[in-house]
Parts: sequence; structure tokens; C-alpha cells
Amino acid sequence: MAQTGIQRLGQNILILDPGFPRGRIHFALFDFDGTLSLLREGWQRIMEPLMIEMICGDNPPTEEIRRRVREYIEESTGVQTILQMEKLVQFVREYGLVPQDRILDPWGYKQIYNARLLRPVTERLDMIHRGEKKREDFLLRGSVELLRALRARGVTLYAASGTDLADVLREAQELGIAEYFHGIYGALRTYEESNKEKVMRRLIEEHRLSGPELAVFGDGPVEISLARQFGAIAIGVASDEMRGYGWNRAKVRRLRKAGAHILVPDFREQATLIDYLFSE
Repeated sequence: MAQTGIQRLGQNILILDPGFPRGRIHFALFDFDGTLSLLREGWQRIMEPLMIEMICGDNPPTEEIRRRVREYIEESTGVQTILQMEKLVQFVREYGLVPQDRILDPWGYKQIYNARLLRPVTERLDMIHRGEKKREDFLLRGSVELLRALRARGVTLYAASGTDLADVLREAQELGIAEYFHGIYGALRTYEESNKEKVMRRLIEEHRLSGPELAVFGDGPVEISLARQFGAIAIGVASDEMRGYGWNRAKVRRLRKAGAHILVPDFREQATLIDYLFSE
């Protein structure tokens, strides 16, 4: 990633690559999980043992299998779950530790994964319903304030997620942020029907945007790399999802490698970030 020197704004905003036009943003695209919502915090701790279990079957896992699974999950953050399950099928077949008649297709593995992941998601939503937690407890700090500030600047907001569309819509409603978005995209039956590349391309083509008229916010390398490919402003969100604020150093490394123009740990300094993005 080419850099012209790192600049610091406020306490925790890092300008890694300032070489983009400012003051031209008309649209913003947000990743959902980990960038705004914390409801699915810990999904990696569910996916990793699931993959290892499905690869190894009744056999003890090797360090190589653990390492490859962990590395793949790290690099695939932000893609649709079905693609991760397709990779799981490849792993299962490659290692050959599971009888052929016990190997599932990607949709079968996805069903198992979703069932396990929805347990903590449902419990977190129940905590909101019971009044034990507030909606804000499951949003990255400053999220609502940032969405409001962007809307006040006339920016049209969209969200795109690798999570199933019905789940993203439900969770955005539960967290009280659905109203800020002109459109919310999630995974459909096939990858070709909906993916982040397709969403970005559609926004740019339908609204005839030049690159810096679109800002992309995300905590995964997928959306950040795509933003750079399309010439958009790439804002990496290196969020500590367990706390809901502060830096996640592993995400910092991934997002820098993916090409983020700007890195933030959360949106507590959203006013400073907005001022920078819209100053000419």
C-alpha cells in the first residue's frame, strides 16, 4: 500500500494515505457486522471450531489444519458466508479425513453454522427486549451519531453484508439504525445475486459516481480492497468488537494491507472524521 506518511487526527484517527479528493462524498456504503453492529461479535470463535470439526470428523486436529482455518477466516472476513462454506468443503475433501457420505454441501454446512451463531445473537436481542441491555450496547461507539451526521450532510447511505438479507434487515431494525439507510443489502440464495462488488458497481453506475464521491466503511479487507479498486474512499474500521470501542490490532494489520486510506477504531470522533472528509 503506497503511503505518503501517516497523519493523526484527534486521538485515534489515522490518515494512512491522504491522496484522495475530499469534500465530494455523496454516497456512503457501510459493512454491517463489526463495522456498525456488534450482535455477531465472536462469529470467528464459532466458525473456527466448526470448520475444524467438519474437516477432522472423528480425528484429532493437527496444528496445520488449525493454522490454515484460522488464516482463511482472517483473510475472508467480509465475504458472504456461503463462500466460506464452499472453502470448507474444499478443505474437507482435501484432507480426506471424513467419509464421503458424511461430507455436506456448502448449504448444509452453512445451516449448521447459522444455527450455532444465532444462539448468541438471539440471546443478545433478548437482553435488549428484557431491558437488561440497550441497543447502543450492541453498536460500535458513535455509530448512530456518524449516520446522523452523514445524513445531515446530504449523504445517501447504504449497507451491505455477507450475512443473509433477512437477518441483516431484522438486526438493523432491532438496533434502530435501519431508518438511516436508503438500501440494505445482504446475502441471497446465490453469490452472483448479491455481493459487495456488485453493490459498489451498481451504486457507481446507477448514480454516475466518480470514485471519491463514494465512501466505504468496513472492518474487513474485502470491502476495503474493493473500495480501492473502484477508486472510492476506503475507511477501515479496526474495531474491538468485544468492548465496542478501541483498536483491534489484528484488524489494523489486515486493513492496512487491504489499502485503507483512513483507519479508525470506532466512531467516537465522528465529528473530527466528518470535518476531514468534507474539507476541500
